[in-house]
Amino acid sequence: MSFLDNISLPTLIMAALLLGLAPFVPEPHIWEKIKMLKAGTLKRPLDWFDLLLHTAPFVVLVAKLGQMALV
Repeated sequence: MSFLDNISLPTLIMAALLLGLAPFVPEPHIWEKIKMLKAGTLKRPLDWFDLLLHTAPFVVLVAKLGQMALV
């Protein structure tokens, strides 16, 4: 039994939507960080850590969906 088996799909979807996209105003935070990465202005360690934290729920969701597709 893996780590992903213990997490339900609805929980991962909610985490990706709430934690991955928060704060929502004026734009989702992950979108801002991706734009900074593309522009080359993502330089501070705090910005990289922030990008990692906002990306993590999406990575886990994709891993869960991949695991479900293989079973």
